[in-house]
Amino acid sequence: MPKKYKKGILITGLLLFLSFYIGTIYYQENKPLPEGVSYEGDIHYLQEDQVQFLYDLTYKIGKETKHEQEIFDSVFQAIEEAERFVIMDFFLFNDYYDQALDFPPLSSSLTNKLIEKKKSNPDIEIVIITDEINTSYGSHRNEEFEKLKSHGINVLITDVDPLRDSNPLYSAIWRMFFQWFGQEGKGTLSNAMADQAPDMTLRSYLKLLNVKANHRKTVATDKKAIILSGNPHDASAYHSNIGFELEGPIIEDVLKSEQAAANLAGGYVLPTYKGKSEAGDVAAQLLTEGKVAKKVTQSLKKAEKDDQIWMAMFYLAERDVIEELLAASERGVKINLILDPNENAFGSKKSGLPNRPVAKELHEKSEGKIHIRWYNTGQEQYHPKLLYIKKKDYIIVIGGSTNFTQRNMDDYNLETNVKIEAKVDSSIANEMDDYFKRQWNNRDGDFTLDFEKYQNPLTTMQRAVYIVQKLLYFTTY
Repeated sequence: MPKKYKKGILITGLLLFLSFYIGTIYYQENKPLPEGVSYEGDIHYLQEDQVQFLYDLTYKIGKETKHEQEIFDSVFQAIEEAERFVIMDFFLFNDYYDQALDFPPLSSSLTNKLIEKKKSNPDIEIVIITDEINTSYGSHRNEEFEKLKSHGINVLITDVDPLRDSNPLYSAIWRMFFQWFGQEGKGTLSNAMADQAPDMTLRSYLKLLNVKANHRKTVATDKKAIILSGNPHDASAYHSNIGFELEGPIIEDVLKSEQAAANLAGGYVLPTYKGKSEAGDVAAQLLTEGKVAKKVTQSLKKAEKDDQIWMAMFYLAERDVIEELLAASERGVKINLILDPNENAFGSKKSGLPNRPVAKELHEKSEGKIHIRWYNTGQEQYHPKLLYIKKKDYIIVIGGSTNFTQRNMDDYNLETNVKIEAKVDSSIANEMDDYFKRQWNNRDGDFTLDFEKYQNPLTTMQRAVYIVQKLLYFTTY
């Protein structure tokens, strides 16, 4: 074959590949969302005693570490009180961590609680919805899940492939060449998530690099719903987290939103709930995926001079949120942010991304009008995802699973939050005030550190990595 023909075939093949590659990127970033995803529930007006704020805090007093934990005590209580059904959706549900560390057996405690409930009430319907990360993307079985299934408890593992791609440059290659081979098989590669976890297949690692997840943390029973930021994951047991326990018809919205997740796991039909509305002064609305971003940016836009914005956040990097915070500071809104320093994860040192460069940007561009303190973490993480806006007559609270990042807010992950509005003198408002001011002022503990503590000049490499990650979306945040 003449050389010029070979060259022509090569160019044609390359053009075909690029066309298919670019087309895959475009479609997978813009395709329709699965039914029920990006959900905005009805606004329900609840009595004050139908809404409870929950938190876990790990903090220091001198050299001593203290733990205040409410969240999973409330989850266990909800299981005990349930009569007809218990539906849970958790991102992390396993006992894997590095052997050098020591954590409470949170995952097995929840497993045992659910099995105990099923034994005491065989007719109750219990469903666990979760993410593939707990089987290392199909590389192995999860012992907790096998125990649950052996006692008649349904475990649904969501397939997030139908969601849009958050890592498009890589995911297009994965979809074109690797997805067809599956992930199952005998793993031969060490598990990067924890040395106690079973080995992984190469194909599982290739799927992991899509960095897409069912990141929700919800509980729904026939008595109450709990929306939270924490996971039943041993290595996360000491993380600082938040949650909201709600009663009434909002349970129906949680079930509707979770049906969308169940549809991504084979279409299991969840139970239904019809609750009576009780006219109250606390407005609660369930939000998932991109609807969280919509309500967060709307709420920030409405903040006026002398309003207060408080934030407790594990990851802050979403550009619209950053721009709205800067705009609010220009309007005279008082802004206080408590951020995780992104210093470590499960005992391993981290790079400080994204919060440190974002905090530096907010501090500099607002000329110090945005006040920032770092949570004083040890081996645990400051893991809340909580926005609190205090206006003259009422408050707005948005909290749940959603980090304020593009991956979490732009319909890439599955996420669930609740938005609450209440009077400024309500019990939930008082609880928000106390939660934030206690940490900010280091009342009865060494909760937070000055902004300067983690503002050493970033290395050239760190800055380069942050910029590249923002451009390519190749991040875990």
